[in-house]
Amino acid sequence: MASCAPGENCKDGCRGGGGCSDGERAADSFKASDLIISRVTNPREKPDLSGLVFGTVFTDHMLTIEWTAPTGWQKPVIKPFGKFSIHPASPALHYGMQLFEGFKAYRGADGKVRVFRPKLNMKRMLQSAIRMSLPAFDKEELLKCILKLVDLDKDWVPDSSDASLYIRPAFIGTEESLGVKKSSSALLYVILSPVGAYFAKGSFKPISLWADPKFVRAWKGGTGDCKTGGNYGPTIYPQEEAIEKGCQQVLWLYGEDDQITEAGTMNVFVFWKNEDGEEELVTPPLDGIILPGVLRQSVLDLSRKWGEFKVSERYITMKDLVAALKANRVKEVFGTGTACSVCPIGNILYKDENLSIPTMENGPKIARRALAELSDIQYGRVESEWMATVS
Repeated sequence: MASCAPGENCKDGCRGGGGCSDGERAADSFKASDLIISRVTNPREKPDLSGLVFGTVFTDHMLTIEWTAPTGWQKPVIKPFGKFSIHPASPALHYGMQLFEGFKAYRGADGKVRVFRPKLNMKRMLQSAIRMSLPAFDKEELLKCILKLVDLDKDWVPDSSDASLYIRPAFIGTEESLGVKKSSSALLYVILSPVGAYFAKGSFKPISLWADPKFVRAWKGGTGDCKTGGNYGPTIYPQEEAIEKGCQQVLWLYGEDDQITEAGTMNVFVFWKNEDGEEELVTPPLDGIILPGVLRQSVLDLSRKWGEFKVSERYITMKDLVAALKANRVKEVFGTGTACSVCPIGNILYKDENLSIPTMENGPKIARRALAELSDIQYGRVESEWMATVS
């Protein structure tokens, strides 16, 4: 990929010492000011929050933006939610030339609708697009379009501190060809879904994990740091095996030394006393295998702001964890992700041994504290620059 000079707009994702990186600007990108809006004539009835199942109910509108190699980006369109047609030979269907994102909008006690750290999702989505050979776009312009979509369907944002509006952008190659190559056409679209709390109200129950190195989620040089469907479809089979073994999720390991990478679709944190006797919160580094989770970054940012213990991004192996458990140095283990926010981990099944993870007195201390502070920010109880106000 070519590099651009400082201050120069680039058409494609650029690499190197220019003014922009990873396609942060695209000269031919769509513009939010060109947005075309077609409203529904008969809005649908809002769902009962108590019966919401994740990702099964959708709002009245969706955002679509088309791209072709000859003409570039078309004008963005918000239109009534509905199905669209795709050619049977599309590379999204045959070769996994697609990606997606996921983040949430929340209604605060003051009635305002806010979106949590969306710029990080836009950055990750652009990086995923470049890796999947899909066209670059302007992150700021896409975010403006998404915020307009959320504003249009803001009545769908639940008025509840236990629910939110899930935002799902997706990007697919649509060329009518079976050729294994960069697609000459693509579709970027965004749909919205009101979702309930991941945990039942008042519960904060630790989950169990199955750790077996025979299954690998991602590898060096692959797409583990991108949010593409190819990282998720192959995890369903191991997930079923984990359930058969009495566990709820898979703890993904990598390499001959069984490095800990992710848990299910979550980033992993360990709070322990390290070998130097220091209290430390540690999570695996972003080395191309780990997805750069927004909640992961948020927990790191919060814990570093607290300044009460060491915070590290470094490798952890199962040998390290087992040794720390035997020495009673582990205090808690938890995962983070958009769906669950912060989830404590109570057991790990590894090499036919059930490893019990202790918790701090009165429950996981760091996980619970992080969840409480994140919830206060997300629901507007605490003002934060992390939130983008919609209305």
